[in-house]
Amino acid sequence: MRKPNGLSRRGVLAGAAGLVATGALAACGSNTGRGSSGGGSGPTIAQWYHQYGEAGVEQAVKRYAKAYSKANVQVQWTAGDYDTKLATALVGSGGPDVFEQSVAKVDQVRAHQLADLTDVFGAAKDDFTPAVLDAQTVDGKIYGIPQAIDMQMLFYRKSWLAKAGVSAPTTLAELASAAKKLTNKKVKGLFLGNDGGAGVLGAVPLWSIGQGYLSEDQRKVGFEAEAAAPVFAALRTMYSSGSLLLGAPADWSDPSAFTQGLTAMQWSGLWAVPVVQKALGNDFGVVAWPKGDDSGKPSVPIGAYASTVNAKSRHVDAAKAFAKWLWIDKTGYQRDFDLSYGFHIPARTSIAAKADKLSSGAGKDAVDLVQRYGKVQATPGWTSPMNTAYTDALNNIIRKGSHPESELKTAIGKIDKQLRTLYK
Repeated sequence: MRKPNGLSRRGVLAGAAGLVATGALAACGSNTGRGSSGGGSGPTIAQWYHQYGEAGVEQAVKRYAKAYSKANVQVQWTAGDYDTKLATALVGSGGPDVFEQSVAKVDQVRAHQLADLTDVFGAAKDDFTPAVLDAQTVDGKIYGIPQAIDMQMLFYRKSWLAKAGVSAPTTLAELASAAKKLTNKKVKGLFLGNDGGAGVLGAVPLWSIGQGYLSEDQRKVGFEAEAAAPVFAALRTMYSSGSLLLGAPADWSDPSAFTQGLTAMQWSGLWAVPVVQKALGNDFGVVAWPKGDDSGKPSVPIGAYASTVNAKSRHVDAAKAFAKWLWIDKTGYQRDFDLSYGFHIPARTSIAAKADKLSSGAGKDAVDLVQRYGKVQATPGWTSPMNTAYTDALNNIIRKGSHPESELKTAIGKIDKQLRTLYK
């Protein structure tokens, strides 16, 4: 879903988005987390959402809250920098009882900020997309109930590629070659964002060569500088080749550069499909980010906000009961939230399977891509300082032409230092 002036659900997909810097700020005593009143009796529960932009979303979540009879649920619609406000509130005693965030962080669990929700799932656990459930799991315990899935993918103009004799790329080399062939005086071959992809690609280059941010157990760096350097060098080559669109009127999350014919291919997300369909009809296709070499495979970044309970709440049991009611028991509300306001994939496979808008065309292709290649960007052990070290390296390599292996070694050193602090 879209905020009026920025990213919303899709914000969990960008490299730095959705990373809550827990413990970094002092609590704000005036922040009570109280908003509009629900209609139930029993304890009062404060529920926080970040500000969604599509019409009807705020009214919908307040309607859900009002329908709950076992507690008085008060919804706070949080504008601005939601992650920072949430991090501040969780440090003190005035935070929300129930709130949404993209990933359960190890440091949040260590600070006793998240309540264990494993027991609320029951048989429904197997109905959730595994990748987004993994993002809420620390040491085998689940700390969040996924609400909806967003994903990124590569859009391309079918007719333009056909005219140029270019196939939808399946390797990074093919992507670079296609971008060059599709570039002319009026059109650039590829748009990865106004920074050349430095701010949005995140773990995608690592996935393309079979590596990742962290090891499977989240305790070690998941990539090697020497092995990863060539794919980052290839991104720098594309950036400086003249085949990338840079300085577009709107950035990667907005498909206007693609729909207005400024680029033949664009990296964007599922939310853009309705706009692209309206503008181009069936003259577009979508594919995963291509593999970098034979050790990797195509990938699709996915993310999902999840409903989480504050372990410091005075009403933990009541908050857990409400979260279970809304995001596990009330499938009708889940379907409404996922499919009535924007274009998103339900986190539960049983709901996604019944979604008409996802049963054909680009919507169906997107669901297939998620099932085949979906990977979560932010993971429980990936902290904000780690992300800063990595994205600084990515930016320096792509935009400034810094030496890939040296930059990656510097990032690895900083990430390893953070890991030793986290798991001391």
